[in-house]
Amino acid sequence: MKANNKNLKFKIMKKLILSAIAVVTMAVTTQVYAQKNPMVGGAAMYPTKDIVDNAVNSKDHTTLVAAVKAAGLVETLKGAGPFTVFAPTNAAFDKLPAGTVANLVKPENKATLTKILTYHVVAGKLDSKAIAAAIKAGGGKAELTTVEGGKLWAWMEGKKLVLKDEKGGMSTVTIANVYQKNGVIHVVDSVLMPK
Repeated sequence: MKANNKNLKFKIMKKLILSAIAVVTMAVTTQVYAQKNPMVGGAAMYPTKDIVDNAVNSKDHTTLVAAVKAAGLVETLKGAGPFTVFAPTNAAFDKLPAGTVANLVKPENKATLTKILTYHVVAGKLDSKAIAAAIKAGGGKAELTTVEGGKLWAWMEGKKLVLKDEKGGMSTVTIANVYQKNGVIHVVDSVLMPK
């Protein structure tokens, strides 16, 4: 009788462990799948496409795409990279004073627009894990050098990655780790400004 009880307990324990492993495996698989093609602006972002090819499909980044085209940066951002892009949404551009974007996309302001856009780009592929490591190495704050040549500072506020620009403006990453063929995009809620 005791042997049967032990055998029964063993079988029940084995089933529980196997069930737990199955649930964890499904959760991890779902999470990996969800991260593989995250949704940005209502469109799936594919790691097999470059930054520009993905961005043009995001309805939240039409202003950014128009600005990239006006600045003549399409070919650069379609290049091999890798690039880390802090991509402001349309709502982020809407926070700027009225008329700013319309003024920036004028041909005579191409140099200023290019300076602002390249300030949102860092050379290399810095996903949230790499940025977290830089923050840890920096004692709680990371200093990033942008393609424009300026500096951005990054730190964590709770679970949120926060960026500070050279003018003291702040931006929060709202969607991290959108992997691209030639880098990674982090969606931000404010436009970052160089000096």
